[in-house]
Amino acid sequence: MSMYKRIVIVVAVLALAFSAVGVATALQDPASVVKGMVSTAKAAVKSASADDLKAAIDKKEKAIILDVREPGEFAAGHLPGAINVPRGLLEFKVAKAIPDLNAKIYVYCASGGRAALATKVL
Repeated sequence: MSMYKRIVIVVAVLALAFSAVGVATALQDPASVVKGMVSTAKAAVKSASADDLKAAIDKKEKAIILDVREPGEFAAGHLPGAINVPRGLLEFKVAKAIPDLNAKIYVYCASGGRAALATKVL
């Protein structure tokens, strides 16, 4: 068998294997996939309680408060001094919004899911 045929066979087998993995992933319930991603992110990041954040605000700690909710949610009410960068745009806008790479950042959202995902990205 020629080298060309061997390469074609290997490529075909790899393509079949990768498509099988893609089909298996696509068959999973999207909500359970997202729930798993959020659980993994929450386990991987350090969290602070609302009391911790309130204490930081009260003592005027040098930190950034990042609200990763959507603009409408932010407009409806947010923590004093918070910066709004929606989770869906975080990777595109965070460098401009928070240029200090060493800044302490408190990240929050409505339920903690978007905040955990955002914190993992940061």
